[in-house]
This record gives sequence, C-alpha cells and structure tokens, in this order.
Amino acid sequence: MRSLKTLLMLSHRYIGIPLSFMFVLWFVSAFFMIYTGGMPRITPDMQIDGAEPIDFSRVTQTPQQVMEVAGFAPSQASLRTILQRPVYEFTEPGYGSTFIYADTGAAMAELDEAQSAQLASSFLDIPLEELSFAGSHSEVDQWTLTSSGDLPLYKFAADDGLGTEVYVSPANATVSVYTTRKSRLLAWFGTIPHWLYFTSLRMNQPLWYGLIVWSSGIGCVMAILGLCLSVTQWRKIKSFSLKRAIPYQGLMRWHYILGTFFGFFTLTWAFSGLLSMEPFAWTTARSVAVDDAVYMEGELDLAEFPALNSLAWKSLTTNDIKKLDFNWIQGEPYLVASYSVPTDANSVKRDRLHQPYNISGQFQAESLLINARKVEVSTGFDVERLVTKLDASITDASVTEYTLLDSYDDYYYSRQTQLPLPVLRIKFDDPVSSWIYVDPERSELLTMVNKWSRLERWLYNGLHSLDFAFWYHQRPLWDIGVIVLLLGGLGTSLIGLYYGLRRLSYDVKIIVSKLKIISP
Repeated sequence: MRSLKTLLMLSHRYIGIPLSFMFVLWFVSAFFMIYTGGMPRITPDMQIDGAEPIDFSRVTQTPQQVMEVAGFAPSQASLRTILQRPVYEFTEPGYGSTFIYADTGAAMAELDEAQSAQLASSFLDIPLEELSFAGSHSEVDQWTLTSSGDLPLYKFAADDGLGTEVYVSPANATVSVYTTRKSRLLAWFGTIPHWLYFTSLRMNQPLWYGLIVWSSGIGCVMAILGLCLSVTQWRKIKSFSLKRAIPYQGLMRWHYILGTFFGFFTLTWAFSGLLSMEPFAWTTARSVAVDDAVYMEGELDLAEFPALNSLAWKSLTTNDIKKLDFNWIQGEPYLVASYSVPTDANSVKRDRLHQPYNISGQFQAESLLINARKVEVSTGFDVERLVTKLDASITDASVTEYTLLDSYDDYYYSRQTQLPLPVLRIKFDDPVSSWIYVDPERSELLTMVNKWSRLERWLYNGLHSLDFAFWYHQRPLWDIGVIVLLLGGLGTSLIGLYYGLRRLSYDVKIIVSKLKIISP
C-alpha cells in the first residue's frame, strides 16, 4: 500500500510539472473566452451591416440575361452592391465566384488595390484618406487562419483610434477579416492560448492536433491521480479533526483542499477539451444520408425570376435591402432579402465554443423570404409536406416522430436566441437514431444529430460549457458558478505549478551536484 501511494505521488508530481502550466493557461484564458467569444471574425450580420443598400432602379439586367453573359447556370446566385454598383454574383461549388454588373451586363474584373481600399472604406464607413495600405498577403497570418480560402488578401489599417485592421479579398470582392486593437488583445488573452492558435503551430495540423490531444489526455491522467491522492492521503483518525486529517501545511494544504473540491471539474474540463478534437471514431459516426437539395424540388431556374427593378419593394419592407439571394424552394422561385437592424456589441460573440454538429441558421442577418412569382412575403411552409418530403427522400430509414418546437430543446438551442424558431424536429429509426431539424419558415435543413453526437453534446458542451438548460439560461447564476469553479481550478493549478517548479529546481541541483562529484 505504501509503494502504491508513493507511485501515485511521484506520478502526480512529475506529470504535473509540465501540465500545471497548461492548466494555468487554460483556466486563465477561459475567463476571457466566456465574455469575448472566439477569434475576431466577421459575422453575416456584420457583412450585411457594412454593405451598401441595393438601388433597384439601376438593376436593368434580369437574372436570366446575366446568366447568358456568364455562360453557365449557377447553383447559387445573389445580388449586392459593390463600389456603388449593383452586381450579380454567381457561385458554383469548387469554383470561384463570377461577378456581372447588374446595370450594364458587363463582367466585373477582380478588384485592384485602390478598389479594395474603397471597399474597406465603405465597409468601415470612414473616409478613404483615413485608410492606409498595410500589405498584400498570399499566406495566412494570425488573423486569417480561418480565411485561407480567400487568399490573397489586401490588408488596410484605419486611422480611427481603435487600431482597426481589415483584410479585403479582391477575388471575392468582400471584407474577409475585421479586427481592432481590443479584439486582437482579447484574442491573445483568450482563444489563442486556450486553443494554442499560434500561426506556426496551427499551420502544422498534425503537430497542433497531437499537442492538444496528448496534453488533454495526460491532463486527465494527472487529475485522476490527484483525486486518488485526495483519498489515499486522507488520515483516518478516531476522534475526527479536519486539521489533523489533512497531512499538509501551508500552500500544500490548500493544494490538497482545492484539488479535492475542484479536481473533478478539472478532470471533466480536460476530458471534454479532449473530445473537442473528436479523437474517437464514434464522434464522427454518420447519420442517415440526406440530400441537401431535398426541399428545392428542382434546380435553380433564373428565368423564373422577374425583373428586379419592377418589384414593389416598398410594399414588402421599409428597410434598405443590402443583399438578395435567389433560392429555389419546393419548385418555386424565392428571394431572400437581407437588411440591417441595430445590434449591440454582444451580438458578434460566439454563442457556443464548439458544437458536434453544424446549424446553418446560426448568426444569420435579418431577412425576408419573398415568393418571387406572387411578390409577397412568405408565411411559412406546410409541416406535413416537409415531413413527407423528407421521409420519402430517405430510403434507409423512416420517420418515427415529428414535433414543431416553439422553444429550444437540449440539442438545438442558443443562449442569445440566434437560432430560428419555431423549428421542426423529425426523428428517424435508423441504427444511430438520427434527428433532423428543419426551419419551417424557410423550408431549410438546419442540422442533424444522431445518438453519438447527442452523447457528445453532453460530454463536450455539457461538461465544458456547463450549458445545462436548468442553469445555462439563468444569468448571473451561471456566471457565478462557472467563475467559482474556474477560480478553484486555477488556484489548484497555480499552487501545483509553484511546487512543481520548486521541485524541478531542487532535482536539477541534485543532478548537477552528482555530476560534479563524478566528473574528473
């Protein structure tokens, strides 16, 4: 028994020397991530807010006419304003976008440096002379790690007192990245150290992945060893005395107490952090096969859309429309008209740090779905037809249950109500019990979860974000609870780091002294 205790103690001590630093880093950065979100980025709301309104009186070319100029039928099409001119954007998966001016029908060339500066000036709503060119980037840097597909990029710095910097994609005619001095600083305190999002490391995907997985896994081992020591080191005495039962004094006593109370949460955070990398096969199990175009009932036919300068837009909305998407839904032409609404600074935060599944309706700008043939705002689609259509398209499973939800459930939810409601939840009888969520207002597939991703929801989101329904939406109770737990874990790790460094210094001195003795 004594040798087991010694083994536990030595293992915990020497694993803890390097890992305590990682835990301190994770706990400190977690404080910032709670309130600042992830890396600086541009949300769809921000893109629409920074865009110029469309002047439909200048749209002289119909979608059909422009398609003939482009020379192909796109799977996706939209209309927006670029440098004060209406422009159609045609997109085909696997290829770059094609831009055609809606006022002349001429092809738009890739933006040059001067035009990119004008685009940045319009997006930021500042005079052009307040922008300075900060270089052309053909390789990713710290702030373009998730925008590598938009390269090359032009970078501009704004003389606005905020340290604003933007990256413009000349090929896509859009602002790809937007940062300020504050958002960059907060990222350095939060997301970057927490996820080890350092450019050189992140570019080496296998190394970055292995470092996260192994440090999280070994961290779990260290936490388990600590919990075991909290039991084995407890003194069993006849007349109970807490002071005598804990065999330590000073800071080590506090390390024992904090580790005993907060060690379990430290373990669950390390384990759930490991799961965020999806290292196990069950985290990537496939659900039923679903055709993404199941609700289109045909291909996008731009000939079915009317001339846009003839539509009575003011009768549909009083907002300035900044983007128009051409959709084909249930065999009918529809327009998605996006516009700006006043938002607060919190709207750009990430609502969840990670999901084991994607929800396409997240962070969408305010918009209207307009039936292009009837020229009226859509009031939604028949639920029974949505269920029947989806059921008929899936050959390896059948619908067992469907429910129209007016509030979020445990697998489709948002603290800031960013996900659309109502939502149609459809369950299937396939081997992994797939659930599919559909937006009945847009006839759109939102997300799909199976029994394994639902398990991961609890093991990752539940344990890492503590987003349990009974607590997650109760502010500031959630904040207080999480902050207390983080402080407890941080205190344990800091003391462990202190003793680890002190022990390491002592061991190094012993080794050096022995080397001096045996050296000639």
